[in-house]
Amino acid sequence: MLAVVRIGGHAGLERDVKDTLKMLKLDAIHDCVLVPNTPDYKGMVEKVRNHVTYGEIDKQTLAEILRKRLKSTNNERILDDSLKSISGHNSCDELADDLLSGKVRLSQFKKLQPVLRLSSPSKGFKSTKSHYPEGDLGYRKNTINRLLERMI
Repeated sequence: MLAVVRIGGHAGLERDVKDTLKMLKLDAIHDCVLVPNTPDYKGMVEKVRNHVTYGEIDKQTLAEILRKRLKSTNNERILDDSLKSISGHNSCDELADDLLSGKVRLSQFKKLQPVLRLSSPSKGFKSTKSHYPEGDLGYRKNTINRLLERMI
């Protein structure tokens, strides 16, 4: 599973890049989506690599993001007791397991927002104009987890 975070703005985007960001539901800066690691999604993410950072998310980071940033469609924070009634999962750890294994996707739960809205990273970005490792754009493998922890 890939975590994809938008870090580039709207100015000067080509139409196909705008459309791909829209299909990925990355409408605003610091939006994060979880996508399967399949060739179709990899192609979409590669098309927008100059506006996003992405990498493989681990279970611990995913569970923490779900615990702190998962919201319902009416923009209310989801707690473990309400998570059970919405998704059938007892905890965010259990939901994270099922998301990583590909059993479920956030978009299949109609009462949950499929986009996780994050804050600016503590201590900021290195550069939103150059690619990883000099900057923050593009593919960053497992180091996406350190960035996500700073953005929770």
